[in-house]
Amino acid sequence: MSILIKNGRVIYGESLDVVNADVLIEGNRIVKVGKGINEAADTVIDAKGRVVSPGFVNLHTHSPMGLLRGLADDLPLMDWLQNHIWPREAKLTPEYIKVGAYLGALEMIRSGTTTFLDMYFQMDKVAEAVLEAGLRGYLSYGMIDLGDPDKTDKEVKEALREMEAIEKLNSDRVHFAFGPHAPYTCSIALLGRVRELASEHGKLITIHVSETMAEIGQITERYGKSPVVLLDDIGFLGRDVIIAHGVWLDSRDIQILARHGVTVAHNPGSNMKLASGVMPIQKLLNAGVNVGLGTDGAASNNNLDMLEEMKLAALLHKVHNLDPVIADAKTVFRMATLNGARALGIKAGVIKEGYLADIAIIDFNKPHLRPVNNVISHLVYSANGNDVETTIVDGKILMLDGEVLTLDEGKVLEEAERVVEKIR
Repeated sequence: MSILIKNGRVIYGESLDVVNADVLIEGNRIVKVGKGINEAADTVIDAKGRVVSPGFVNLHTHSPMGLLRGLADDLPLMDWLQNHIWPREAKLTPEYIKVGAYLGALEMIRSGTTTFLDMYFQMDKVAEAVLEAGLRGYLSYGMIDLGDPDKTDKEVKEALREMEAIEKLNSDRVHFAFGPHAPYTCSIALLGRVRELASEHGKLITIHVSETMAEIGQITERYGKSPVVLLDDIGFLGRDVIIAHGVWLDSRDIQILARHGVTVAHNPGSNMKLASGVMPIQKLLNAGVNVGLGTDGAASNNNLDMLEEMKLAALLHKVHNLDPVIADAKTVFRMATLNGARALGIKAGVIKEGYLADIAIIDFNKPHLRPVNNVISHLVYSANGNDVETTIVDGKILMLDGEVLTLDEGKVLEEAERVVEKIR
């Protein structure tokens, strides 16, 4: 399978140079970027008036939670979780979760996300939906034992069951990751088991860390140290660890994260909506920490639109620090593309020869994206997910000219409405 994208404005390489060029894809790789490519291809896409961008990498979400969108808004985090979200999640069957996964996949395809790191449960069902949708997914089972040794063993067994089921799919796009929920919901024993298993099986780890002041207080009272210091002391941290949120990090925490090569997934929309706080982005970047971007789940955002998330990230840090220079457009764009790909260890997030063909084509023939004075600025500050016209993952077209090709969109939407009536 080959694809030739003609006449577009291409965001090329790590330096994000915008060039008028064609892009040739063969198999699942980009093989040539340049003007006037005339080689034969199975599919030719005319991108005149469009921007050819790396696909977006959503580094932290809970994709099936789209089913809970709008059911519990404007509440503090723990009230939101304990009294509204968890009771509804208890009603979710494996098949309901799969419906939610289809809904999340559809939303991501439509808004140009090509890869995502997920945490939820029944991830083998999520994997089936992701495989059919054509996205690139890293799927972690959210493990919680609350200090109960019997629950520890059950959680480990369930994670291994889901890992085995996902690996049986034998997909280069769909992978298992370990997902202990957070230091305040997981025992030291469970965290230690996860560390051992991730190293043994060569899997990534994702975990919520330092999201709220309440969490910091709880961990400090229990262990006499911050969540990051705790994880460091038990030998948990490494380059294969991606922490979500990282809002309440002090200077010592940041140096520890930098030393171990840990990635932080920033979730500005969710952090603002739940009033969790503002991540110290400049301190993290100055320390050399890899910072990616995530939406969190659609129940706390309330969408999976990475274009919108870039704008939120850029604006939040400028006003919080009273500094218009912080979180500039190129920095935030890299967070949403290259930095996320680096965290996952994949050769993606960049349009360049030899890289994975994960691409979003965005229609700039719209008033809010003209005149085209600065492509990166327009993507961060002006565009939204509805401007994405074509989405390509692993060299396969998932959406072309606004039509999703891999999923029955009407059926996905209808099933989501059916399920939500069961869990209200």
